[in-house]
Amino acid sequence: MVNKKFYSLLVIAIWLLGCAAGSLPKASKKEIILGKTTFSFDQGTYPSDLDVFPEYHIIPGDVLDVLFQIHSWKPSKKFKIGSGYTVSIKFLDVPELDQTQTVLPDGTIVLPYVGKYKVFNKTIEQITQELKRMYSRILRKPEIYVIVPEFQTRIKALRQDLHTAPRGLSKLITVRPDGYVTFPLIGNVFVARRTIPELNKILNEKYDKILPGLHVDLFLHKHAGSVVYVLGEVTEPGAYQIKKPLNVIQVLTFARGFTHEADLSSVVVFRKHERKIVGRILNLNDTLSLKNNVEFFFVKPDDLIYVPRKRLSSLAQAMREVGNILFFRGWSFGFGYSLNRP
Repeated sequence: MVNKKFYSLLVIAIWLLGCAAGSLPKASKKEIILGKTTFSFDQGTYPSDLDVFPEYHIIPGDVLDVLFQIHSWKPSKKFKIGSGYTVSIKFLDVPELDQTQTVLPDGTIVLPYVGKYKVFNKTIEQITQELKRMYSRILRKPEIYVIVPEFQTRIKALRQDLHTAPRGLSKLITVRPDGYVTFPLIGNVFVARRTIPELNKILNEKYDKILPGLHVDLFLHKHAGSVVYVLGEVTEPGAYQIKKPLNVIQVLTFARGFTHEADLSSVVVFRKHERKIVGRILNLNDTLSLKNNVEFFFVKPDDLIYVPRKRLSSLAQAMREVGNILFFRGWSFGFGYSLNRP
């Protein structure tokens, strides 16, 4: 069976030969070197010579692999008491004064002979030293120890939860359509459009605040795909995945060629940039006829390629047609005045 991409490219070539006869150069042994281009704000970084995307941004549908590592069982010196934590105060020589209490919403606990005492946002060392000074007025050389059972309980609960999972100390989490992910202990975190290293840093900062010694490593287990959209006068319009940088002509082969109404001299590529949609009009007839100084235009994930039909009265009419069929997620904000010809 003939490869579909080869077949589609052959259809494009035949179509151009039939519609643009006389405009193609005569056969020559001279080679023509074609350059690479894209939108002005992405040139220099895309496409790369390595033929890969410069970085990957997390999108809804991605599956993240979160690996948990517990380096210690004791709170570090920077660990601070939070609201709702359980705090145990142990008096070595006077056990009848021992207290185990939950931190109240106002950040305090109630102690014998002292009354309300604020522990919120204090370290264990701070609390220990302050209580020794306070009780030294009542007891001779008080020996006081502060324990946070809640800290131990959270680690044990996390370990038990992860150990009972099929993946041990790791967890697979799918990015929701709203761009959020629910992580153990810290809850919902917005992850969409972040890179893996960026999100990994954010997670470790959040976990360090509640469980010092807990470290996470984040991996992309499965990606939802880098998608471009092809609309207009093509045989099979739709969304197509690309796994590396591709130019417009390569992407259009996925749509199995053009209809007889296609106008290849005014193909439009749209890209989101700084909360605007920027457009660029391409003349694919020039590209495929190997005219001087022609370049292949490279698309990026989430780009939209529109092939207009012939005899449109104006560019505004083309824009209206595109607006009528832009129903894809993420393309809901309005057009700017950035449409330009190369």
